[in-house]
Amino acid sequence: MAHHALASQDSYNPNHLLDILLGKMQLKNDAALSRLLEVAPPVISKIRHHRLPVGASLLIRMHEVTGMSIRDLRDLMGDRRTKYRLSDAQGRPKPEDKLAAQAKTGEGGTGGNYAH
Repeated sequence: MAHHALASQDSYNPNHLLDILLGKMQLKNDAALSRLLEVAPPVISKIRHHRLPVGASLLIRMHEVTGMSIRDLRDLMGDRRTKYRLSDAQGRPKPEDKLAAQAKTGEGGTGGNYAH
């Protein structure tokens, strides 16, 4: 069974977060929660069984539905990390996107006729 890196933290317990959401939103079960969050029911099951982490998009959706802060949601599941490591490649355009943009604006990438 594959576990994600966050699951190795002793404090990590996504079930607590899911149970709080069930109570706060007055839902009967995980199927109702999955409908509210607009995710497939197996996603909730995989999170409960520590096979899938609560990702950023799901946290944002929980925030939108409940009005709770992202920090509070993360605290409820025991995610106490204060820093995140992003790849240095994130945010960079893909090489093919860069080439397409240069083709539109000309080889120099200046974009055309600008007065200097």
